[in-house]
Amino acid sequence: MTATVQARTGNSFDLRDEAAYTEWRAAKLADSPTSVHDLQVIIEDASSPSALEISQIRDRCQRFNMAVYKVSSVLSKDDVLSLAALFGLNRLEKPLLTGEDGITELSVAGMADSRRGVYIPYSNKQLSWHTDGYYNPTGQWVLGMVLHCVRSAATGGESQLFDTDIAYIRLRDENPEWINALMHADALTIPANDIEPGDVRGAETGPVFAVIDGQLAMRYTHRVRSAVWRDDPATADARAFLRDLLDGGDPLMMTHRLQAGEGVICNNVLHRRTSFENPDQTGQGRLLYRARFRDRVAF
Repeated sequence: MTATVQARTGNSFDLRDEAAYTEWRAAKLADSPTSVHDLQVIIEDASSPSALEISQIRDRCQRFNMAVYKVSSVLSKDDVLSLAALFGLNRLEKPLLTGEDGITELSVAGMADSRRGVYIPYSNKQLSWHTDGYYNPTGQWVLGMVLHCVRSAATGGESQLFDTDIAYIRLRDENPEWINALMHADALTIPANDIEPGDVRGAETGPVFAVIDGQLAMRYTHRVRSAVWRDDPATADARAFLRDLLDGGDPLMMTHRLQAGEGVICNNVLHRRTSFENPDQTGQGRLLYRARFRDRVAF
C-alpha cells in the first residue's frame, strides 16, 4: 500500500483534484493501523539501530505518520537526539522554557512554584488535543517530534494519538469547504503569551492545515482561552466538527501508556494525555524527554 501512496499523481490536497484525493484517501484508509501493535518497533541496541529497525520506523511514519519504539537501555538527552537524527530530524527547535540542549523535560517535580508550573504540560492535569508548536509563526511550524519516556506515572498518563491525515479526511469527506476554511491564512490566532509582564511571545495567526513540501501539516489546539478562530460560518462549523470528532473518538485513534524506554517518533500528529498520579517516592515521578523539529521524518 505504501507504493500506491508514493506513486500517486496530481495534488491530493487540492480540492479541484478529486481523482488524486480519492486515490490517496483509499490508500491511506486501506493501510491504517488497527492497534498500537502496528506502530511498535523494538530497537535491540539503541546506540546502533539495525538497518531493518530504522526501515521499520520509517515505514510506519510514512504510512501512519507515527511510530512507537522500545529500547532496553536508558537513553540520555544526547541519545534521543542521535536517534532522531537517524530519521532526518535535525533542525531542532528550542521553544520557551527549554534548555540549551533543546530537550524539554516534561516533569511535575519542582514545578509548583516555578515559571513552568503555570503550563499544563508541566502538571499532572489532563492535556487536551493539540499539535506541538501550534503557536509558532507560519514558516516555522513543528513538523516532527520525539517523545521519550524515562519514567512512567504510577497511574494514568495515557497518550492518545491521531494521524492528522485522517483528521483531514474526516473533515473533507463531511464538507470540502471546511478544508478551504481551515487553510485560510487567518483561520486561527494564538494570542500573545502575557502570563508575565511584557509579551514573552507575540500573537500568531495562520492556517490550521498547510501543505509543506508536498506533505500535509497541521497546527491545532483544543483549548478555548488560548485560541481565537476566524469569525465566519465555515470556520465555526469546521471547528465544531473537529472538536466533536476528537472528543467523540475515531476508530483510527491510538491509545497507549508509554513505559520507561518507549517513545513516539512522529510527524507531529494530533495528541493528548490523560491526567496522572506519580509514585510516592521522591525522584520517581513521570519524566519524558520531548524534542521538536522543523523537519519531517525522512524516508
